[in-house]
Amino acid sequence: MERSRALPPPRRGPWILCLLPALAGGQLLAAGDAAYEERRVTGVRGRAVELSCGPATAAPPAVVFWSFAGGSGPPRAVAVGSGWQVAVASGAGTLGRVTLRNGTLELRELRAAAQGRFLCQGLFPEPGRLRVGYAAVLLRVLVPVSKPFVRPTAAAAAEGAAVALTCSVREGTEPLSFSWQHREPRGGPSASPAGLGGSGEELRLTPANRSHAGWYACTVGNEVNNHTSEPVYLDIVYGPDEPAISVEPFSPEAGGFSAGEREDVVLSCLAPSNPPSRYVWLHNGSQVHTGQTYVIAAIARAQAGTYTCLAENTHLQTRTQATIVLTVYYPPAGSPSCSAQATGDPQEVALWCRWPGGFPPARLRWVGPQEEEEEEEEEEGGMGTSFSMATSIQPGAATRNGSSFSCLASHPALPQGAACGTTLWVPAGGPSCTAAATKGDEYVMLRCRWEGGTPPVTLRWRDGGGRALGDPSPSAAVLVLSATDGLRGRDFVCAAAHPLRATGAECRLRLDVPELEAERSEVAVLEGSAGRLACRRGSGGGSLGASVVWHDPEGREVTPGVAKYQLERGETWVNLTVRDAEWPGDGGIYRCVAANAVGTASLPVRLRVDRYPAPPNVTISKLRYTRARTEVRLEWRTQGAGNLTGFVVQRRQAKKPPRRAPGPWETAAGDIEPHSRDRRLGGLDPTVVYAFRVLAVNHRTAGHPSEVQTPAEPPFEAYPAVTGAAVVGMLVATAASFLAVRWLAHHRDTLPRLHDLLFRTAGPGAQEPIGTPEDAETAASREEGAAAAAPGEPAAPGPAAEPLAEAPDAAADPPVNVTITVTATP
Repeated sequence: MERSRALPPPRRGPWILCLLPALAGGQLLAAGDAAYEERRVTGVRGRAVELSCGPATAAPPAVVFWSFAGGSGPPRAVAVGSGWQVAVASGAGTLGRVTLRNGTLELRELRAAAQGRFLCQGLFPEPGRLRVGYAAVLLRVLVPVSKPFVRPTAAAAAEGAAVALTCSVREGTEPLSFSWQHREPRGGPSASPAGLGGSGEELRLTPANRSHAGWYACTVGNEVNNHTSEPVYLDIVYGPDEPAISVEPFSPEAGGFSAGEREDVVLSCLAPSNPPSRYVWLHNGSQVHTGQTYVIAAIARAQAGTYTCLAENTHLQTRTQATIVLTVYYPPAGSPSCSAQATGDPQEVALWCRWPGGFPPARLRWVGPQEEEEEEEEEEGGMGTSFSMATSIQPGAATRNGSSFSCLASHPALPQGAACGTTLWVPAGGPSCTAAATKGDEYVMLRCRWEGGTPPVTLRWRDGGGRALGDPSPSAAVLVLSATDGLRGRDFVCAAAHPLRATGAECRLRLDVPELEAERSEVAVLEGSAGRLACRRGSGGGSLGASVVWHDPEGREVTPGVAKYQLERGETWVNLTVRDAEWPGDGGIYRCVAANAVGTASLPVRLRVDRYPAPPNVTISKLRYTRARTEVRLEWRTQGAGNLTGFVVQRRQAKKPPRRAPGPWETAAGDIEPHSRDRRLGGLDPTVVYAFRVLAVNHRTAGHPSEVQTPAEPPFEAYPAVTGAAVVGMLVATAASFLAVRWLAHHRDTLPRLHDLLFRTAGPGAQEPIGTPEDAETAASREEGAAAAAPGEPAAPGPAAEPLAEAPDAAADPPVNVTITVTATP
């Protein structure tokens, strides 16, 4: 039991009811005047409601007793109050949170169980008495509407089927009101689905169509509140509808669309469907793409044809399709070509304009130099217009040289169109004629050329009598003749004509043997030099392209690859160079021979090889060994006048032993400069005696060799040093000898034999023995020299003679003074 803070504990509640008589004690109860009141009150569950026991203007009751009768059972006590004392029954919590204040019963957090009849009994004090009051309050508890939810019979339905959506609430006091809202699938404001089957708790879509797809919500309300459900999506499956094909760029044609070649084409297909359609593109019945958009980059002519868009609803397994015809326009390849050709033998000019190919064919027409632009526009599409090829005939006599004509071309794939032009003109100069032999000189081909001009010049060959040979041709005319037809000396004429030229022109050609020309008929060179013989084919002979060769003095043809000769060949000339000309073998008559299809020509050229003049003679002025005898120093001088280009030194082994022939000369030094007069030669064998000679050379001519000489011995270069050493030695030896002789003279007994040998004087008849005739000649010359010596002068020193043997019985002579002279020999 709930009570206010001033109330006593709950166990005291029952006796409070007993206070009613006590409180009325001494007071009269006006039972007959009891007031009965009955009223209705509405409350909302969860909220608060107040139930008063009496009129609002009446004083609060002194004692009040509240009871509740919710059903068929007896009333139950709710609360009792007297002044500030209040007691709430323990079971009153099922009605809500109950409070009693001044007789007024307040129900907070009202519950649905509180709906029923509340009875109030109260004692109301009045002046002089207590009045008993009874009140019956019929409480109606309203339940707010809970959040509704929408439940469709199917989340997705095919178009044309029946679909129902039900809006349900868990609780809410009736009567309930229902309203529906519909929003499109891609958003937008919500709207009541007008014309849909009903506006109650069930919404019927019979039959459903694609406009019914979207979000659905319902709003439920009563007298307490209203509440809107969460939106529920209803999917309507439909389609695909018949596809619609669009083409960019948009170029409609009869029965389809068109595009220019190399243009980007975008094909788009739209077939409304849910779920979205799956698109497949077919080109001429073959699948080429999958997707809603098919982009053809730089479309080609082969991509023209029928394009089919196939739309498929994979959910419903339904298909639709649409087909268009795409035409691809493409211009002819390249650009229009203009040409002019002479006609009427030839008196007129035919202007040709061609631009074949393309789709559709290009429109062509010629425009003259005096036509105006307005006239060109008027003529377009008229008789002067043709497709792919246009021709215009212009009289040559009435056409000025240098006149220009234009061919205008138009095509749907070329917004700007195209054009070509030609200018009629006559080439300057005249025709040129040439002849050439073919197939091994079996045939002769005559060629006539006169290039340039529009139209080209018409050329035709004629013989010397004016008879036409072959057919006329523009710019060049060729005539082939057999070389066996006796063409030598015949004349041929090439006649030229042009429509814009009043008079014709011609060139003549005579077929004859080739003409040869030489720079010099005789060529002189010095031996060892190169002789150059030049031969050129002249302009005669009809330029038959004759082959030119050289023959040597023996009549042999000079061919490339021979070391002696060098050939230099041009188109009309051949030069022969004789290398390292020798005298007299390379001199003679060389022949330049040329042959063509009508004959042969020969031209002699003489080559004279001269020798160089003899160089001056040479004399050896010095030839001496070095000290090691492995080198010699050679000097020479020239005698007489003469040109020279160098010297050559030769050597060989000297004639030894006797009666043996000397060896061949070998070159010890060559290519010596002409201003040199000495040379140091090495590499000699010291044990061999060599002979040398020198020759002067003038290019290849050698002079008389010098005298043959053998090298002399080298001079003694150490003479001063040796002489000094000899003088010092002589002085030392003289002093030593003098001391020895003096000592020996005073000590005769020590070395008697040496004393006798040095100091004994020979007898008058003593003489030196003579062994050989040479000794006799030497002795005689010595005596003659001694007799010739002047008195008082010392005799010249001579070779020492052996001393004679001493006799055993010879007497000792007294000592004498002897002077010894020592000569040092190097």
